[in-house]
Amino acid sequence: MNLVLMGLPGAGKGTQAERIVAAYNLPHISTGDMFRAAMANETALGLKAKSYMDQGNLVPDEVTNGIVKERLDEADTANGFLLDGFPRTLDQAKALDEMLKELGKKLDAVIDIHVPEEILVDRLTGRFMCRNCGATYHREFNPPKVEGTCDKCGAHEFYQREDDKPETVKNRLAVNIKSSEPILNYYKEEGLLQSIDGNREIDAVFADVQKIIE
Repeated sequence: MNLVLMGLPGAGKGTQAERIVAAYNLPHISTGDMFRAAMANETALGLKAKSYMDQGNLVPDEVTNGIVKERLDEADTANGFLLDGFPRTLDQAKALDEMLKELGKKLDAVIDIHVPEEILVDRLTGRFMCRNCGATYHREFNPPKVEGTCDKCGAHEFYQREDDKPETVKNRLAVNIKSSEPILNYYKEEGLLQSIDGNREIDAVFADVQKIIE
């Protein structure tokens, strides 16, 4: 079972990825992990990627695609994989088709966990931290046991990170929506896209994921 998992920040993609990997024993292939492994193993492409990242530049598609292809050719993907964080552009989606063809594999499904934008804003802007010990809380899902007091160190001063503030979150979501739309449309036309309502309990979302896989 060869899967691509998609979803905007805050949609619960990470949680569902963990469950899929545990239930179906698939290797979880995320772009971040692939880059780290390629750089740690000092592969030719890993070193190339590192040279771009060290200069603060984006890694070009041909390097990213090469690292993805190397990873998809490893032995543990023989019975399938869960690809997470790739493709990020339409060009990468088309490149993925080509590389899978060359490896004698094909995608079985693209699972998109969909959550309305306003819900995502609530989820992502609800996070705050203890200024003293750095413990993380969420206004709705994980508030301190005693309001205004950190569970871990007892301090009373909290703050919100810049990237958790409403304006930043809205901008980040807008960028992600713009880049993911062409990919979702592409997979819809290919008959591979399966969209799931992610605005429910984790178990209910996973039950739908299982229906798709099985």
